[in-house]
Amino acid sequence: MGKRDRRQSMKMRRRKAQAAKKERAKRSKLSRATTEVAGKAKKPRAPKSAAAPATPAPAS
Repeated sequence: MGKRDRRQSMKMRRRKAQAAKKERAKRSKLSRATTEVAGKAKKPRAPKSAAAPATPAPAS
């Protein structure tokens, strides 16, 4: 395992960590939005789902 391989693996690990972080943030944001709307009238959620149809599916 040379220096370059180690650097490559570190880079990959960092990228994976970043992606995981983004995914977690997205999911938490989504859940927060749904819980926030659940208390009120459910109208505000419709435009968001229309704008991003792919995001609500994985959470549910």
